[in-house]
Amino acid sequence: MISFFRRFFQSKIGLPIVLAFLALMALAFAASDITGSTFGGVSSSDRAAVVGGEGIPLSDVSMAANTALDQVRQQNPTLTMPEFVQEGGLDEVIRQLIDRYAIGAYGEKYGLRAGENLVNSEILQIDAFRGLTGEFDVQAYQAALRQRGLSDAIFRRDLTDGLIEQQLLKPAIAAPVLPEKIARQYASLVLERRKGEIVLIPSTAFAPAGNPTEAQLTAWYNDNRTQFIRPERRTLRFAVFGNDTLKVNDTPTAAEITARYKRDAVKYQASERRALTSFVVPTQDAAKALAARIRGGVSLEAAAREAGFTASKTELQSREALSGSTSFAFAEAAFKAAQGGIVEPAQGTLGWYVARVDQIERIPARSLAQATAEIAAALKAEKRSTAVADMTAEIESEIDGGTALAEVAKAYGLKVETTPALLANGQAFGQPGVQIVPQLVPVLTTAFQMEESEPQLAEIVPGQQFVIFEVARVDEASAPPLAEVRAAALDGWKRAQGATLARAAADRITAKLRAKTPVEAAMAAEKRPGIERDVIDLERRELLANRRGALPPPLVLLFSMAEGSVKVLEAPRNLGWYVVSLQDISTSPVESEPGLVQQARQQLSPALADEYRRQATAAMRAELGVTKNDEAIATLRKQLTGAQ
Repeated sequence: MISFFRRFFQSKIGLPIVLAFLALMALAFAASDITGSTFGGVSSSDRAAVVGGEGIPLSDVSMAANTALDQVRQQNPTLTMPEFVQEGGLDEVIRQLIDRYAIGAYGEKYGLRAGENLVNSEILQIDAFRGLTGEFDVQAYQAALRQRGLSDAIFRRDLTDGLIEQQLLKPAIAAPVLPEKIARQYASLVLERRKGEIVLIPSTAFAPAGNPTEAQLTAWYNDNRTQFIRPERRTLRFAVFGNDTLKVNDTPTAAEITARYKRDAVKYQASERRALTSFVVPTQDAAKALAARIRGGVSLEAAAREAGFTASKTELQSREALSGSTSFAFAEAAFKAAQGGIVEPAQGTLGWYVARVDQIERIPARSLAQATAEIAAALKAEKRSTAVADMTAEIESEIDGGTALAEVAKAYGLKVETTPALLANGQAFGQPGVQIVPQLVPVLTTAFQMEESEPQLAEIVPGQQFVIFEVARVDEASAPPLAEVRAAALDGWKRAQGATLARAAADRITAKLRAKTPVEAAMAAEKRPGIERDVIDLERRELLANRRGALPPPLVLLFSMAEGSVKVLEAPRNLGWYVVSLQDISTSPVESEPGLVQQARQQLSPALADEYRRQATAAMRAELGVTKNDEAIATLRKQLTGAQ
């Protein structure tokens, strides 16, 4: 997760400024309104840090963390704030905020500015602020800012800092080129082969058989509540309605049918459509000569081909449609010819047409009686559609006026249903077999951003199906009472106890391996079932090519160790310990892979640009001076994780 989070935050300088708004949403705006900035040391408990004398309010950090979590949830909907913080999300937010402040302050210190006209021009280019016409729309701009709880001043301040950042850093990181010697070194790493062994000592192999006392279990659970946090759940109330459920008198009267028949009289008159094969020649003489040849027995297609033209076919068309696509004269001539006959050459927009009538479809006139069924069906659909539109407008007005969903449903005869507690991905919490109604799927994201008991109306199928929905209950992400997860807590306690003994076993095995004891013998000496061993013989590029997601930590450690060394690595969540032994390192010559060095230079250029950016930012921070309020940050961390 955090790898995605970091990629999200590290947008490259020099990308079109149209990305500024999205980056702004992710960062939750590193700077606050100038008029609200505070200065001085970090003694004030409402500051997370001070950069060059300017304080970063804790409220900014909290807002940034929540907004960043919302962004990451687009990829991982069930991620909770405690998990986000535990994965390093809060630390990344704070680092980015400090960098943003430092860059802005450094630029201002040396006279860099982003004037109001420049800021305005960038705002005008941001797609998120455009209305239906494609132009900048003040209402869309204000609505987008309100959605994020921002003011115009805060947004402009952050955009200004971003423009200053471009002025400062773009020259420093533009088109970096990795030196060939360094590229060769990295290229050789790709060809590096490592041989070793990885031993897993699971905590379960050393877990106690007996259960803890109630006091022991409670104390352990209180210290490890973050392992049991349940993601936010929401219970929704909703009512679905549409064309198929609305009770409305949609039967048209005889007078309505007659009026429609008269209105569309042309539609019910006798009509004719024709399909043609034709080609176009530049002169009238050529058209007449070719038409004469075709009438003499040569096929139209052959005559066209011999003259260097290509014949094309048209679908059945009315006289009006043919006239619109060719010319009035040609359409008149085409509708005078008999089926299979050659049309008298006529001039069109592209030249003179030579054509054959392939098919004639004649549709007789229809009387009122014959057209009644068709007209009645159309009027019925129109009446129902109008009724639905009127009803949705009335319901929307009721909702906007503060009417409760239950009252709206009662007034319009709608059935109110309630979902089980749902996760953000639409799954029913604790009920994997339960599926939500499909009408709620498009509105889930909105439902997880709404306040309780504030119904909304959404269109599911345009003009046909709608849903009124509201949040009936919000269960915040939190750890449940111990009684609800006792079995899982018991397993966790046993793993934790076993992990301590497993670490001791890992240390013993490590000592024996360093003393050149064979791995099998070191494992057997523990006399415990479940200890596993994996022999590794892997080239680094094989490791990189076969990865799916994050690389296994033991393999990462194996490829960062010195030859002949043995190290211990903890598995996550008290699952156990790894003993990693690296026995041999060999590297094929870079010359054995033509083009590898150049490939390494190309692939590492973005990383080099990011490194330059980090170094430049670090230098700015050092010059300005940065002091973090660790106590305030720790308090905020507890608040975000629910530990306080």
